[in-house]
Amino acid sequence: MRCEIVAIGTELLLGQIVDTNSAWLAERLATLGVDGYFQTRVGDNPARIEEALRQALARSDVVIVCGGLGPTQDDITRQAIANVMGAPLQRDPTLLARIETIFRQRNRPFADNNATQADVPVGARPMAMIAGTAPGLICQVGEKHIYALPGVPWEMRALFEADVLPDLLQRRAQFGDAEATLVNHTLYCWGPGESAIAARLTPRLQALDASGNPTIAFLASDIAGTRVRITAKAADAEEARRMAQEEAREVRALLGDAVFSEGDDAPMLHLPEAVVLRLLAERGQTLAIAESLTGGGIGARLTSIAGASRVFRGGIVAYADDVKFESLSVPPGPVVSEETAEHMARNVCRVLRADVGLAATGVAGPDSQEGLPPGTVCIAVAWKNETTTRTLNLGGRPREQVRILTATWLFDMLRRKIMDLPVA
Repeated sequence: MRCEIVAIGTELLLGQIVDTNSAWLAERLATLGVDGYFQTRVGDNPARIEEALRQALARSDVVIVCGGLGPTQDDITRQAIANVMGAPLQRDPTLLARIETIFRQRNRPFADNNATQADVPVGARPMAMIAGTAPGLICQVGEKHIYALPGVPWEMRALFEADVLPDLLQRRAQFGDAEATLVNHTLYCWGPGESAIAARLTPRLQALDASGNPTIAFLASDIAGTRVRITAKAADAEEARRMAQEEAREVRALLGDAVFSEGDDAPMLHLPEAVVLRLLAERGQTLAIAESLTGGGIGARLTSIAGASRVFRGGIVAYADDVKFESLSVPPGPVVSEETAEHMARNVCRVLRADVGLAATGVAGPDSQEGLPPGTVCIAVAWKNETTTRTLNLGGRPREQVRILTATWLFDMLRRKIMDLPVA
């Protein structure tokens, strides 16, 4: 069964509101094993909404519509659906009474335009639950179906779980995949770029293209590197999980130590900063940082992780050169160097009485410094009476991206030292 999402609202097209509804619905449908190939956003225009609905019905079996069910003049989803169904709108007295009751219970005045929320296309039926004051609709168009949901996120989610989901699962049985379950398993990688990772996985991608299940997808970010998502679909969750994990072993063998974490639980647990905090906690080690160009950003990322206090002792933001000289005993002279990073990492351990020290110094941009171009960054890890340094070339990127990448490279260098892996 193919399902399509249509989100309605001019504010979505203008970027005034982020379309979180479509993202939530897509993820929820995916976990149910329901295929979705298209998502559409359309403004509050009757002709364009109707066109979007007709296109969606032409290529999908089920369409979920979000938004446009309120009482104002730009809430025109009901009429557009009625036009597609070829049916008039008719006021439902039972539904109207339910809406009036909600207003009385909330001690809110009932304006005349609120009654339009009880207008239902002939042949459609309102959903049993009303989360807010806008009822959802279940509409049959030939052999296909439209589920119309309000745009308020909490209302949309409540109606989906209470009314759409049971109806959707019942209809899915008609397509012979009533027991289908989809499971994801994600590998988090750092070091090689997205294209390099894809090149390493070419043998697996070619093999999976032939079978179509599982599938592999890539998602790159500055903070968490490249995520390799393996998706398997099977008759039950256990079999889908087995297929996904079996493919993960194949992928992991090809990617080697570029994989720093894996799993499909909360993504926050797989951020590089969360991984190094977990590794240090397991070893009973404490951590301190000395940062310059990142201006406290490394410490902020560490303390965003719950439980960081078990490991992280604190940091020194030595942004000005004299702070490096006075607080971290860095020798006077140029400060964008591996030697400076080494002194910062070693001495922050001493000052803050930590087992492990991290340091970053460099040129965030946009101007050069000490004759060095923007993006020149030196990082260091001090641990077990040994200091490892590295110079990064992050040029050609915006200032904030240089700062973000600096922190992630530093976390990865620490991970490799803890795991006794070669520094990338």
